[in-house]
Amino acid sequence: MSAPVSVIIPTLNAADTIGPCLSALAEGAFDGLVAELILVDGGSSDSIAELAEGVGARLIKAPQGRGSQLSAGADAARSTWMLFIHADTVLPPGWPSVFRAHIERGASRAGYAGLAFDSTDRMARVTERWANLRSRLFALPYGDQGLLIHRDLYRAVGGYDAIPLMEDVALVRRLGRNRLTRLAVTATTAATRYERDGWTRRGARNLSTLALYYLGWRPETLAKRYRR
Repeated sequence: MSAPVSVIIPTLNAADTIGPCLSALAEGAFDGLVAELILVDGGSSDSIAELAEGVGARLIKAPQGRGSQLSAGADAARSTWMLFIHADTVLPPGWPSVFRAHIERGASRAGYAGLAFDSTDRMARVTERWANLRSRLFALPYGDQGLLIHRDLYRAVGGYDAIPLMEDVALVRRLGRNRLTRLAVTATTAATRYERDGWTRRGARNLSTLALYYLGWRPETLAKRYRR
């Protein structure tokens, strides 16, 4: 099999923290699974351009906001499959074989990883269990769990909306349970915001934001509320 996957990462002043994510993705390049790495930058003031050049990534610019950046990355991708992943998410050793097996099963389903946090706090384990339960029961994986999707399926459901928040929820809702599957890997994501704001407070804010989105609040309004 030729390398069929374009990896797309939205960045914003991530040059100092993206290293573990890129190191894990290197296994896919060595394995022959990853064809290209695309960093979609939303206006960083750091050394992301030099970093992209150093690792052989394509760097493109897009309006700030994960929805806009992910959509621009998909438009630029050249491969039949795309892996969308956040800059602070790290895939585990051996992930390429799991992703390759999913690809070989066909293009009818998108795949996502389980979730863990890089924290030893007891509340990290509680939050992980809720996130994985949410993904399984409600077919609602978030962007920090990654999304592996065939280009045709991505286009069929309309791709990422150019919105500042909830772009991941909007896309997986259109995919629906029958076009989503959990892959047999667990991705580790940074706990920085939880540790800064408090696990309970951050978790409550995330849950209330999701509820308000379902009630019809505009993503632009939610983004202002979320970042206060």
